[in-house]
Amino acid sequence: MALQEDFQSAASRSKEFTKRPSNEELLDIYSLFKQATDGDVNGERPGGFDFKGIAKFDAWTSKKGKTREQAMQEYVDLVARLEKEYK
Repeated sequence: MALQEDFQSAASRSKEFTKRPSNEELLDIYSLFKQATDGDVNGERPGGFDFKGIAKFDAWTSKKGKTREQAMQEYVDLVARLEKEYK
């Protein structure tokens, strides 16, 4: 359960950044979190002018096939790396 605790801690710490990460970094954070908590993306890709929804869907889709544990560990590692830059 150590990984689960590390993941939850990283999720809390990710909300404490003093500077805003880049859009690409934010999409990585989002997609790894979703893959870790919900598994592979489901549903249809947003259409029309929902550019934010499309970007999030595509980012999550790029993580398809990762196990919950892989996604959690990558999320923890990403937040730790970003903390050095944005905290």
